[in-house]
Amino acid sequence: AIVLDEQVITAPRINEPITGGSGQITGNFTVDSSTQLAVLLRAGALPAEMTFLEERTIGPDLGEDSIRAGRIASVIAFAAVLVFMGLSYGLFGLFANVALLLNVALLFGILSLLGATLTLPGIAGIVLTIGMAVDANVLVFERIREELKTAKGPSRAIELGYEKALSAIIDANITTFMTAMILFALGSGPVKGFAVTLMIGIATSVFTAIFVTRLIVVMWFERKRPRTIEV
Repeated sequence: AIVLDEQVITAPRINEPITGGSGQITGNFTVDSSTQLAVLLRAGALPAEMTFLEERTIGPDLGEDSIRAGRIASVIAFAAVLVFMGLSYGLFGLFANVALLLNVALLFGILSLLGATLTLPGIAGIVLTIGMAVDANVLVFERIREELKTAKGPSRAIELGYEKALSAIIDANITTFMTAMILFALGSGPVKGFAVTLMIGIATSVFTAIFVTRLIVVMWFERKRPRTIEV
């Protein structure tokens, strides 16, 4: 068969061996059909040089180079968040960092159980999760600071800080979770991957911010019993 641009132009029957490098197509052709066939055959034989403007080798998904750059950016962002929390909130910032490490570990663990492939949108979802987890801890710590100014004592300030910040944390994460659900329902491909990572990250962030960080703070306070605390 003679094929041009993945389309079969003609499929003549071979009656004898082609030994001289050329052949002849015979049949009941009209003038128009024979002319059209000749034009198509000559079009496929026209020389056309290819000029390379740019050549890149990419891997699956969005390319191994993009994935590698995303991972490096995520590590840098994660390290910057850890340093910021430690400098801004001291010991309480270190508590938040421990919970943040657990949050990321839980997120990767759940993604591994689901057999998810780490793509560039997924990495973006992880980075957004880290930011949301830190935001929840920042809300709590700022509320504790406000309660300490009213001289209620450190124990009561910690309790009220978590209680008053809880509604804001839940509301913010619910709205983001609903948005991620809409992206998953209406999106496709990379968008679904981003949505899945974000929904899992929201769940782990709420858990670590409300329960893990609070557990660490309460255990430290019960053990040390400080008269004053600095947040």
